[in-house]
Amino acid sequence: MPNTRRRARRRSFRLLHIPLLRLLAINLAIGACAATLLVGGLLWLNPGHLRELILADRAPGIGLALLLASFVITFGSAAMGSAIMAQGRKQEDDRGDGGSPSRLAAQKLPRRARPM
Repeated sequence: MPNTRRRARRRSFRLLHIPLLRLLAINLAIGACAATLLVGGLLWLNPGHLRELILADRAPGIGLALLLASFVITFGSAAMGSAIMAQGRKQEDDRGDGGSPSRLAAQKLPRRARPM
């Protein structure tokens, strides 16, 4: 019986050995922590009597869970998306040619004659 538990643990943690999934899991955790801090701050500051509205309901846990879940989805996906989009940035910055070609270059414009 103990061997089957060890095998199950090994299988479940194998997914974290894939670099992309590990990156997504870490950034999802970062987004979830930020969402939890923001919901806690909202409840603490009580803007628009939000805390009172949630706690005055018969089932305040449902409202709190929906609020927290929506913030976790939003901040978690934003953190994961920014991590994915930042993947190629290091290769572009290390080229040593002074920057990527997509950057705008300053150009001198000729002076226009003043109208009379």
